[in-house]
Amino acid sequence: MNLTETRLILNKLGVIPNKSLGQNFLIDRNILIKMINEAEISKEETVLEIGAGLGALTTELEKKAKKVYAYEIDKILYQYLKDKFSISTNVEIINADALKSDIPPHDKIVSNIPYTITGPILEIFYYNGENSPVGIMIIENSLSKRISDLKKYKNFSRIGVTFNAFMDLINKYQISRNCFYPIPGIDLALIKIKPKTTLNSFLKEPIKRKFFIEFIAGITPYKNKTFSNSLKLFIKNKPSLALSKSEIIKFIKSNSISDEKVFHKEIDELIATCELLFEYTN
Repeated sequence: MNLTETRLILNKLGVIPNKSLGQNFLIDRNILIKMINEAEISKEETVLEIGAGLGALTTELEKKAKKVYAYEIDKILYQYLKDKFSISTNVEIINADALKSDIPPHDKIVSNIPYTITGPILEIFYYNGENSPVGIMIIENSLSKRISDLKKYKNFSRIGVTFNAFMDLINKYQISRNCFYPIPGIDLALIKIKPKTTLNSFLKEPIKRKFFIEFIAGITPYKNKTFSNSLKLFIKNKPSLALSKSEIIKFIKSNSISDEKVFHKEIDELIATCELLFEYTN
């Protein structure tokens, strides 16, 4: 669906793209085909699409997948999609917020995700153990950098560390802003991600996984501080742990934990340290 077709349909529907919903419609067929090729969808697979828009991607998914669940929160676009796919035997259009819905089982997520909800999408669908789906999605380019190169100080972040604990980035392609209507105010990227082949055993149990996500969220804002200082601040903001400063120092020394700056630490080291802290406080 090119720019002319997209504008014509939106005008006919009386829809003005909503920036707060991250409504930027993909108008470059080459990118669309790239997404489908990267997805490698078999006839036995079920695909989830979040933010179906005008159904350009949905149309291609319909040709490949056994079943397509296409979520669209905009009521006007939802009705347009319902009419467009009214005779489809394998596409189900759902008018709901995917972040708040009971999502049907699926094998892959293939989406031009509204960039305003990329972080929550990753947290809900990918930080949940070993059964995460393969994902092919368009996200903010700045976010793609944060999950692909943690060696750079500016990329070391909560979302970057957490993502790399659970997932692998397989491919990444920067996309021109001109591939979308309206032209977004940020650069975007197409990524392909999949769950780690071997997930650290500590992250397999829900209560421990939740603790790890909170731990990373608690220390990464202080990435330029030593680990002991960042841990003190994390625990200060999490009273349930109830560790004194002397107990924190004892924990670090008794476990021979390196007290370097947080952003110098490897992910495996952070997971191992988190596991020690979990055992120490439970």
